[in-house]
Amino acid sequence: MQVPPFSLNKQLSEIGQEINDAVWKVINSGHFIGGEEVENFEKSFAEACNTRYSIGCNSGTDALVLALRALDIGPGDEVITSSFSFFATAEAISSVGAKPVFVDVDPSNYLLDLNLIGQAINSSTKAILPVHLFGCPIDMTQLVSLAKQNGLKVIEDCAQAAGSRWDGKSVGSLGDVGCFSFFPTKNLGAAGDAGAVTTNDHDLAQRIRQLAVHGMPRRYFHTEVGYNSRLDSIQAAILNVKLPLLPNWIRKRQQIAKNYHDLLDGLPGLELPQSSIANAQLHSWNQYVIRVKDCLDIDEKERRNSAQINKNACFNSQNSKDRDWLKDGLEAKGVSTIIYYPIPIHLQPAYKEFGYDSRLLSNTERLCSQVLSLPIFPELNIEEQEYVANSIRQLVESK
Repeated sequence: MQVPPFSLNKQLSEIGQEINDAVWKVINSGHFIGGEEVENFEKSFAEACNTRYSIGCNSGTDALVLALRALDIGPGDEVITSSFSFFATAEAISSVGAKPVFVDVDPSNYLLDLNLIGQAINSSTKAILPVHLFGCPIDMTQLVSLAKQNGLKVIEDCAQAAGSRWDGKSVGSLGDVGCFSFFPTKNLGAAGDAGAVTTNDHDLAQRIRQLAVHGMPRRYFHTEVGYNSRLDSIQAAILNVKLPLLPNWIRKRQQIAKNYHDLLDGLPGLELPQSSIANAQLHSWNQYVIRVKDCLDIDEKERRNSAQINKNACFNSQNSKDRDWLKDGLEAKGVSTIIYYPIPIHLQPAYKEFGYDSRLLSNTERLCSQVLSLPIFPELNIEEQEYVANSIRQLVESK
């Protein structure tokens, strides 16, 4: 059996004709930039996110940049975020001239450790940029409270979390602004790059919209230097077909995650992702990421205090040998997996000059050597799920 990490084939077999009809409608209309499809999607997505405004843009990365710009974050400012994320999270901060300040993650949920954020706040801090990683929403009640106490803005990175909720509210509606990606592999995916920014602030929404079209509040009148970052009509048309299906797709992802939990529970050497970090959480499972724990004989507290951490002992090829062995073994059985993420952002060559202290990011570095994402998409059938789990069990138990 061959099991891909993600596939659109089955989805297209179900809704392909609707997508074709929607795309050809745009082509025949000749309205490729803006227009009815974009307006409809922005309205519908705002409603889905429980926000007053949604502004379509070219990508999730652009959504982050537009949000930062609209909040007047730039050179000399610092933004607290996670190093255990896709590079774009920090890249957007750097792109506006600000400095990303990385706080370590909680290894139980892969999210920013809320107990450590306070230590990173100083007079240069202007915002906190939490990542709802893999579809798992962070405790926004605690995070927003902390931000308000310190006069900071909150920019939610919702790139992997369309459909996730915290305390009954959609991610993207709880901070000052939310940033979404509709990359094809996301819970809500376009047929190329696409993104959106959500907010409840009228003035902020207006500025984001203007920045996305060359800083232009009206045609040929430019109040500031902006960008060309528009959601094109064809992508909007595809998203309009898919958006009503998102709740059902997420329910299917949640069932797949539960099945994986049941099938893999108790297997030695593996740590499964938490199904819930609180009763208030609704996880959308963009990825199902396990930890293949190496060095199990070393106590976590002892490891944290070890002098080896000064030498990046938590992040090297030796520490990932168990994870890589399992990944290779699964590949041989026809099960494709992905590593999100093999190298933390603070150790990327692009950030070498900042000299981030690995001792403060030991959990992040350890996770990068242990995590493995199993196949998950709404159309993954139970036979495929069982084959993935049984393949893992056979490999682990035979080692």
